[in-house]
Amino acid sequence: MPKLAGVAKAYDDLGVAQKVHGVVGLFVFLTLLLLVMAIQSVRLQTTYREDLAVSANAALNIERVNGLIFAIVMESRGIYMSADSIKAKPFGDALLVRNAELGKVLEQWQDGLQQDDAARFAPFKKRIEQFISFRRELVRRAVEVSPAAGREWGDNDVNRALRTALNDDLAALAGIYGERARTVAELGNVTRLAAWYLALLGFGTLVVAGLTVVVMQQCALKPLSEIARATDAIVAGRTELVIPYIERRDELGQLAAAVQKFHGAAVRNEHLEKLSIDTAKQRDEAIQQRDALNDKYYATKWQLSAAINSLPQGMMMLDAAANILVMNEQYRTIYALPPELKPGSSLLDILQYRFKKGQLRSNVSEYLAAIMARIGKRQPSSDEIQLIDGRTIHILERPMDGGGWVATHDDVTEQRRSQRILERTERFLVTVIENIPEAIVAKDARNLRYVFVNTAAEKMFGLPRGEIIGKNARELFPPATAELIEQRDRQLMMQEQQLDPIVDTVESPIVGRRTISVRRLQVGAADGESQLLVSLIEDLTHQARTAA
Repeated sequence: MPKLAGVAKAYDDLGVAQKVHGVVGLFVFLTLLLLVMAIQSVRLQTTYREDLAVSANAALNIERVNGLIFAIVMESRGIYMSADSIKAKPFGDALLVRNAELGKVLEQWQDGLQQDDAARFAPFKKRIEQFISFRRELVRRAVEVSPAAGREWGDNDVNRALRTALNDDLAALAGIYGERARTVAELGNVTRLAAWYLALLGFGTLVVAGLTVVVMQQCALKPLSEIARATDAIVAGRTELVIPYIERRDELGQLAAAVQKFHGAAVRNEHLEKLSIDTAKQRDEAIQQRDALNDKYYATKWQLSAAINSLPQGMMMLDAAANILVMNEQYRTIYALPPELKPGSSLLDILQYRFKKGQLRSNVSEYLAAIMARIGKRQPSSDEIQLIDGRTIHILERPMDGGGWVATHDDVTEQRRSQRILERTERFLVTVIENIPEAIVAKDARNLRYVFVNTAAEKMFGLPRGEIIGKNARELFPPATAELIEQRDRQLMMQEQQLDPIVDTVESPIVGRRTISVRRLQVGAADGESQLLVSLIEDLTHQARTAA
């Protein structure tokens, strides 16, 4: 206490200029220190953002490469399972697109690569390029030769070893970037610590700034103002005022506190009035914002409800505990749910009702356990179930943020019935076409290459259809015969149909000279553009020889 008393006495003994200069000097020092810390904090944050961006891009590239490799493998399996080159071609086209995307990702990754990553990235890049080249050759063989040739090229230990090496490379790169992410996290901790120091310095600067204001106010401005008002009060005859600061020894002396009480009251009155006005204004603004938010909430709720109920599929949204959050009218219609089953009910209530009405084949607890297992895995799923009444329901399930689940139920009974009818019709047509005695061939009108031949055409050509499809007449017949066939094709494209038979003599390198009767027609697309040239060919060689 004696020390504090001595400090207070020394402070009182200082003049106004000395007090102001001391406080301003401290304020300037803290400001400079704050500026230095701010520059350091900006530098740390810049480094943090750059390292974080590199790590994030690397992680994204790893995910994209991994996903593209998986997609390419899936397209390859589609090629392996194709019956012929025509059915394999869509898978091959999709595979080539994924190949190109994989190459672009590799180029983008290499452009943003840091110098210390190059040693690990180089062998990975080489294996990716081998993978791309390998799959490109697989597509070429599957389309130009056969899916079996593609599988022979692609489904082997060399390919699997390459994929294993790529997985190892991705795991190693993920480890490198994981370590770098941990370094970035440590840098983030340093940045946060620097931010705390900066905040403390800022707080200290504010305190000193406030102290400066207080010193200026107490040592100069306020005493002078109060002296002026005290003088006016004394001139007005208010002699009962007690002049404060009479004990001060600086240049302002006793004159500083003449009207301190009066000044304090005025300040407090002004502050209270302003506070009252501000409070009323804030209250009105809060009421307006509340009303606006209420209007927006109800409008959004109505729009969402209208949108959900307008969906052609039934929709149900669950929370993490399998309670119904949203259920549209189409869902209620599909399962004929009563009014008491509504949002707020549990999924168990609905399943028990459906079981009671004979809509479920399995036990309710087993069915519910399967759904909860899918929710727990948080993986999207798609399935079709057959109701006891014969309807087919397609169910698509997706997880939601926060642990919820949304499912759409679509009654596809008519679609599946139509699909089965179409499949039976296609099988019937194929059986008819393959067993008629006339040869039937179809060409692509754009390049005149064969796209279909039936069994009778194979016998007439003397070649299996695998050696015919994809080729043109010049690749199968002598020049004179090929020229005649292409001339007939051009004549057909100049007219709509050629239903009257034309008899020609052609040379085949396999079966020799044949006399044939050909009827031709165009099969056009929906827009009227010709796509296929179909020829119905009857072999008249035996009749011609008999007549001769």
